[in-house]
Amino acid sequence: MKKLCILIFLIIAFLTLAIPSKGADNNKEVDSMLVSAESFFKMMKERNYARIWLLLSHASQNSIIDDTYKNIMYHFKAKGKEVTYSKGEIRNNFTTGGTIAQAYWDSYLTVFNPDMVLEYSKWEIGKVGKERAQINIIYRKAERPAVIQMYKEDNVWRVGLTETFRSPKR
Repeated sequence: MKKLCILIFLIIAFLTLAIPSKGADNNKEVDSMLVSAESFFKMMKERNYARIWLLLSHASQNSIIDDTYKNIMYHFKAKGKEVTYSKGEIRNNFTTGGTIAQAYWDSYLTVFNPDMVLEYSKWEIGKVGKERAQINIIYRKAERPAVIQMYKEDNVWRVGLTETFRSPKR
């Protein structure tokens, strides 16, 4: 009887250790999401534009490409010149951290200081789902948190920059 009890105990212990708990998987996902978000803001601070691009959601990337293309078209037409960039070339430029990407992110960083998020804010986990999540960023002087939208795409958590900060279109 004593041997049977020990055997049952060992089986239960083995199964407990061998089968990952749902909570452990969820913690791993939350950790992965937080690392992606933190890396995004660190890459902004370091001005590593190619890496920033990889951490953006696909929707944010597409939105930035569309806006940049429209802006380039507007400026070229205002000068009476033909547009020489395609959306594909603009995408490639952002992917490689080229001159268009540098101009875009340098301009962005004149109005946004990543240290506001990295150094002077408290982070709290918001809603977490399988492919979408939220991080509440509470800046020390703010009345309300910024709710960072995160998306799991291609098995990587990505920051929804335009989904977070762009006002809804009317």
